[in-house]
Amino acid sequence: MSANTIEHNRNRYNFSGVESIWLFGYGSLIYKVDFPFLEQRPASIRDWERRFWQGSHDHRGTPEAPGRVVTLVEKPGAVCKGMAFRVSPNVFEHLDVREKNGYLRFSTTLTFDDGRQAEGLVYIATEDNEAFLGHAPDADIARQIAMASGPSGPNAEYLLRLADSLRALGADCPHTFAIESHLHSTGENSRSGG
Repeated sequence: MSANTIEHNRNRYNFSGVESIWLFGYGSLIYKVDFPFLEQRPASIRDWERRFWQGSHDHRGTPEAPGRVVTLVEKPGAVCKGMAFRVSPNVFEHLDVREKNGYLRFSTTLTFDDGRQAEGLVYIATEDNEAFLGHAPDADIARQIAMASGPSGPNAEYLLRLADSLRALGADCPHTFAIESHLHSTGENSRSGG
């Protein structure tokens, strides 16, 4: 599948008659909220885990030197904590462009911190997209992140802001925190400003 998913996403859902829908954010959508929303609540989804397995050629890297950003991979029993936003469907005009590098919208069940549930959408970059990088040792991922930078800034900034946001949510993400630790131990995060 092409890394550019804008048209795929626009053809996946018919929002006619829909006034608002929940969107689940688990990566930069947690801390870079550059879209209007009607409501915002911490939430989680089941059977998915966050992984730095997606290449970023358009935001946190370049085609020649891609960065790494998070996607979700299936894991039965796993719980991925993030932030849910209730949005108007017209917000996807912007988000489909922002998330165009390999991400498709999927339906998911969100569980809010109070135990209530709702159906919503989540962007996931699946392994069949051109930008998917897949598994690598945490130290190697940290090195790649330390070296990468793109139009949205240094890849290290993405990692550090995500780790801080997850802590603020009370989310346990050993994968993200291990890569953050490797980044700090290499001293290669100076490009992010610390």
